[in-house]
Amino acid sequence: MIKLKNLIKTYPTVTAVNNISLKVEKGELFGFLGPNGAGKTTTIKMMAGLVKPTSGSIFINGCNMGHDPNEVKKITGFIPDRPFLYGKLTGREFLSFVGRLYALNKDEIIKRLEPLLNLFEMEDYVDNLIESFSHGMKQRLVMASALIHKPRLLIVDEPMVGLDPKGARLVKKIFRELCSKGTTIFMSTHTLEIAEDMCDRIGIIQNGTIVDVGTVKELRERTGSEGKKLESIFFKITGGDEMVEVLESLRF
Repeated sequence: MIKLKNLIKTYPTVTAVNNISLKVEKGELFGFLGPNGAGKTTTIKMMAGLVKPTSGSIFINGCNMGHDPNEVKKITGFIPDRPFLYGKLTGREFLSFVGRLYALNKDEIIKRLEPLLNLFEMEDYVDNLIESFSHGMKQRLVMASALIHKPRLLIVDEPMVGLDPKGARLVKKIFRELCSKGTTIFMSTHTLEIAEDMCDRIGIIQNGTIVDVGTVKELRERTGSEGKKLESIFFKITGGDEMVEVLESLRF
């Protein structure tokens, strides 16, 4: 579903993404981890068509983002870490607006809205102005809007930020159900417990370069971390061995 080939993004003073190549299969929930400034968000924005690579290629479901970005965006949903919402619209109006952006007609939008409202438990407040929503309510609205056109790929940057435990559990359930039906999810997160709990495979990026990719089991084996949590594995791979020692000393 996703193929990144020799992807590079440079700015005048820094190389944000440095020659990365990666494949993600259909129906996979892929976790993308890395320290702050490692290149996660830049990679995601290039995949979503918001930032143009300096060089390299991005293929989504066989379509080349550089040659046919509109076709790629038709089958892609994007949930950014800091989404913009129109506060003077109601939730329903916003969802309808997004549906029209994806060329859905009025009947299609109506048909797709109700299952989404039910799925994200938004029926009680969807007709209120967005400016009255809590952060968690806004997160649910953004996720619903990203799914209204039934994308084959969902790109997510920090999906659990601001969600209460009930909301986080709901999103985990929804993501797993989507993957079971063939949707591919590419998810960046700083919450290592979520990545360990949810993801089929994990890629770790540091200084713009992918330093390891695999299942949690494979990462454990390669780092000699049998029985360890992803937190410890992550710090070993990214050179934070002293942090591993601190964490281990704090465990009871």
